[in-house]
Amino acid sequence: MLDRVDKRDYSLTGEGAARAVALGLASAEWYHSDVDRKTMKALMQRSDAAAIRDTVIWLGLLVVAGAGGVYFWGSWWCIPFFFVYGVLYGSASDARWHECGHGTAFRTSWMNDVVYQIASFMLMRNPVNWRWSHARHHTDTIIVGRDAEIAVMRPPDLLKVVLNVFGILDVYHSLIGLVRNALGRYSADERDYIPESEIQKGVRAARVHVLIYIATIAAALYLQSWLPLMLIGLPRMYGCWHMIMTGLLQHGGLAENVLDHRLNSRTVYMNPISRFIYWNMNYHVEHHMFPMVPYHALPELHRLIKHDLPVPNPSIIHAYREVIPAWLRQLRYEDYFVKRELPPTARPYREDLQPNLVH
Repeated sequence: MLDRVDKRDYSLTGEGAARAVALGLASAEWYHSDVDRKTMKALMQRSDAAAIRDTVIWLGLLVVAGAGGVYFWGSWWCIPFFFVYGVLYGSASDARWHECGHGTAFRTSWMNDVVYQIASFMLMRNPVNWRWSHARHHTDTIIVGRDAEIAVMRPPDLLKVVLNVFGILDVYHSLIGLVRNALGRYSADERDYIPESEIQKGVRAARVHVLIYIATIAAALYLQSWLPLMLIGLPRMYGCWHMIMTGLLQHGGLAENVLDHRLNSRTVYMNPISRFIYWNMNYHVEHHMFPMVPYHALPELHRLIKHDLPVPNPSIIHAYREVIPAWLRQLRYEDYFVKRELPPTARPYREDLQPNLVH
């Protein structure tokens, strides 16, 4: 399939944004699979019990792994402990940030807020900025000039992808952004999706994060040890590989500028460990269609609507066998993307909601 876009401007204040608005792609109507109201109401029920259980396991494992890393610091035995600590810190925090940002993980609002703030800090994300950025991502998913969270643009920068497996560019840009926000400076793109009334909240949040990082660096210098940074800050780099591995599959290689999540999002079956780290976000088409369904109900939602969705990729490896060739082809033909095939039982694409597709 080919996309008619001749030149892509991914900035939120440029030609791409104006074009998205002109085509009716901004804040538009999206396709949803049919689920009866009673069933959807049941699926949307939030649960403190499920989220508390999973959060206690997450934080408990984080403490145990961190304690083991500290205890064995200076020997090779610390490596497996910091490996686990890094994934729980630099990857599992992303799913917790995500679900608690939606307010769906816990039934009790303050619990969502507390975990959201902790996870935002772990990820070096300004909690105010990213709350609004992610709201835009759901309103205008993979719409060029509107979505601030398109991970791989066309043509794809594969060096950037590789570097971010180790968090190198993400951490650099995140720290620069936090310092800039702490000084009260916001970019034009940020101001496009963050209400003016929220800017000062973002400034205060950034200052808190920066002060904690300064204190951590000071502790490392005082102790003449990397250990404080191995516990705070660096895990965002050495532990983010799982977040990147799973996150790139969400929309990688799929269509831009369409109003059907079945075309621009991907559901991938994953092993139980990855699903715990990822909090079931591998059911990504389902999540985008119905973002108020909690993570623990996504498998059931998938069961109910899978007849209307593309066949899920059966594994992470299988999904990358689809994504990587698509990226490589986009290096020469950036209009190329993977066309998702629907089963015979699915409702057809709404052509009127896909103004930029050519068959």
